[in-house]
Amino acid sequence: MRLAWLSLLNRRMTVGLTILSIACSVMLLLGVERVRQESRESFLSTVSGTDLVVGARSGGPQLLLQAVFNIGFPTQNLSRVSYAMVGEDRRVQWIIPLSMGDMHRGYRVVGTTTAFRDHYRFARDQGLQLAQGNWFADEHQAVLGADVARELDYSLGQSIVVSHGAGEISFVHHDEHPFRVSGVLAPTGTPVDRAVLVSLAGVDAMHADFVGAAEHEYDVTDPLAAAMAAAAVRQASHDHDHSDDHDHVHDEHCNHGHHEGTGSLSAMLVGLTDRAAALSVQRMINTYDGEALTAVMPGVALQELWSVLGVVERVLLFLGGFVVVVGLLGMLSNLLSTLDQRRREMAILRSVGARPRHLLALLVAESFWVSAIGAIVGLVLLSAVMLIGAPILEAHYGLHFALTWPTTNEWALLAAIVLTGTLVGLIPGWRASRQALVDGLTPRI
Repeated sequence: MRLAWLSLLNRRMTVGLTILSIACSVMLLLGVERVRQESRESFLSTVSGTDLVVGARSGGPQLLLQAVFNIGFPTQNLSRVSYAMVGEDRRVQWIIPLSMGDMHRGYRVVGTTTAFRDHYRFARDQGLQLAQGNWFADEHQAVLGADVARELDYSLGQSIVVSHGAGEISFVHHDEHPFRVSGVLAPTGTPVDRAVLVSLAGVDAMHADFVGAAEHEYDVTDPLAAAMAAAAVRQASHDHDHSDDHDHVHDEHCNHGHHEGTGSLSAMLVGLTDRAAALSVQRMINTYDGEALTAVMPGVALQELWSVLGVVERVLLFLGGFVVVVGLLGMLSNLLSTLDQRRREMAILRSVGARPRHLLALLVAESFWVSAIGAIVGLVLLSAVMLIGAPILEAHYGLHFALTWPTTNEWALLAAIVLTGTLVGLIPGWRASRQALVDGLTPRI
């Protein structure tokens, strides 16, 4: 081992480049593995503390994407009767009602209550914080996510108009009910950063004004305008039905917050007094006779989602592993190329008593040193990159990286890399051991 170390020091320039290539390969492979793990934890921590997500009958991943990650829109809404039914259960500690269906310049508008501020948790039980301003206090105020305020350059007191529909470009605007920016949230690294939060009462008032204006202001002599107006009125009436028989339903058992409105809801986030009751409450909601509902546990739904995305994970790991293989092949190429230049060195070792197995052990030991040092340097490089890039990833993508010891999987990957690199040394070692003594002492022309 000492002789192998001194031999590497004698060729430190080329060996250093080989170590650097292996280190970069190791950093990439471990980085992919760590991003994969942290992505799962960050997705799960987006709804930290939420025990159930409730919506209209649909698939678990689909409901989770709509209610939590603001991807897609529900095909049906929930009635206030279902909202009250869930809230009346003594096992339910709090409910965050959500109403979705409108946009502002490509950003999702979410109607909710102060329960969203009080109970929404993310990233290992962190709560929402206001960077400036206050939470909405009436149906004319809105709270902006950090990305919305930054990218649109909005400030407190600014008036914004919400558009009906899910696209970035809408031809139907709620001009009759503008909102005033009352607050801006601090960055969370979650979909909340790209949302506009308003009260449920504000959503109801906005669509009430919209339906009234649509009935009176469109020029009915224009068939196209009349058709658009009728379609918009029907859609608004369907999505935000007031359910006259249940206008005064209110649950005092749960502290749902103020400004609840009376219209239908898109989804609910539910927190329980005891998480052990999650399965029984889920079964109660899924078998409710009054309305077709779906209740999913976020962790289970995320596992279903990750099973679909598992192919992408495997591809990323394969690419990272392939890069490591390329680095080890570079080490093999370096050992083989220098072996021709070291024929005389090998012959001298043979002349002083070294046997073929000693030459084999020498080349294997060199491979071990190169791969081991490359793995260690790669781990150090990964830690340095994480130290610099962690705040950026947390602010923009919600990935929370902490400088910790490598996990069991990462230690296994490092051990596999070092073992593979050591075995690579068998090829040049076998070749060196096969060379005859006279081969190194006889000059070639």
